[in-house]
Amino acid sequence: MPTSNPAAFAARFGGEGHKGAAAAAVRALLNAHADSLVKAFYDTLLDDPEAKAFLHHSIVQERLSRSLHDWLLDLLDTTEDANDAAFVARQIKIGEVHARIKIPVHLVMAGASVLKARLADLLESEADGFRQFRLIDERIDAAIRLMSQSYVKGTMNRARLDEAYRLFSLDQDVNLERESQRASLMEWGQKTLFRILGNGAVDGCEAMANSPFGLWIRHRAGFLFETSPHLVALNQAMARIDGELLLRLEPDSGGDRAEALKALQAAVEEVAYLLNEMFQVLGDMENGRDPLTRALNRRFLPSILSREIGFANANKSALSVMLIDVDHFKSVNDTRGHQAGDEVLRQVAEAITENVRPSDFVFRYGGEEFLVVLVETRMDQAMAIAERVRAALQGREIKAGGLETFSVTASIGVAEHGGHPDENYLIKAADEALYRAKQTGRNRVERG
Repeated sequence: MPTSNPAAFAARFGGEGHKGAAAAAVRALLNAHADSLVKAFYDTLLDDPEAKAFLHHSIVQERLSRSLHDWLLDLLDTTEDANDAAFVARQIKIGEVHARIKIPVHLVMAGASVLKARLADLLESEADGFRQFRLIDERIDAAIRLMSQSYVKGTMNRARLDEAYRLFSLDQDVNLERESQRASLMEWGQKTLFRILGNGAVDGCEAMANSPFGLWIRHRAGFLFETSPHLVALNQAMARIDGELLLRLEPDSGGDRAEALKALQAAVEEVAYLLNEMFQVLGDMENGRDPLTRALNRRFLPSILSREIGFANANKSALSVMLIDVDHFKSVNDTRGHQAGDEVLRQVAEAITENVRPSDFVFRYGGEEFLVVLVETRMDQAMAIAERVRAALQGREIKAGGLETFSVTASIGVAEHGGHPDENYLIKAADEALYRAKQTGRNRVERG
């Protein structure tokens, strides 16, 4: 265990002079061989099938290699003991990042073993090699231990939030949500049937998976019904509809058209049945909404956004985030009262909800800030949605407490997910875009 007494720590290596000399020698070694050490570390991880889910060559080359180099040199900062607050805080922060992006801790430990093995080879012929290796070995172990503790804590917190989110209804009323999705499914079925009967072909028919119902199943039902076998069966039924049954209705398919229509109807009815069964098993739900605006509680943002980033990376699909801030909100509270301020927040939430899809996620992010996760949405689409929200809010007449009507505006920052696995990276990009929107005059949309 590393000692908390720097003098005692130095004494273990023969005094301050010996410790400083050993550290200086290892730092020189690291500087001379940094490129090969970093390459060995990441070559090992990139050869691991599990690690490939978290790493790819461009991320390694663009961001991670320099970070690893700096981390190695940081370990040999002899002004700090391994239990000093600054050293501990840096390692804990790294562990928190690993937990957020869900890099298994055993992969980090495997990489550390590679580094130590390479350093042992390099130090083998050095006169003071044992003392030098002992120093770097202890520092690496101390850092990995701190990272692991932080990782476990972060992972447990995330698991609790994931489970809590799964256990509450995404809408105010479970029955209302059930009816809404049944209506959405029925609408898809009617549109598809009318197009087939009218055109005699399925050309132009929207796949069920791409319909509003399909988006809801993909991005909302996955949380609500995570462990339900009915969800697996429902997704299989949807895949069969899109990949088989619609094709059988093509004029040149050579099959019996009446039988194909009957099979399609039966499959849609099966989807409706499975949907009803999933809702049937939902019990009492935790309240996961902001009581004033009915937007989702911010505490569920890490669980949801992390899942959507994982989905986007796995499926090479788009994902965007929109951060909205009410302009001059403090002056509304100061001049018109908090009742008017509350009404403004309700109207903002309503304007947002009216202009996004049921598959998107609307959060009360701060006092007068809202964050929207726009699933399967590219930057150009997200900018159009943001502009629609901005215009809708500007055009609203707000009345509260018997006062004359007034209106407010909002500044909006938009960012598109670019592959980075840490959700904070995406939020930061949207926040920076929001800052530019406010600095350049407010009541505008800026992209990150």
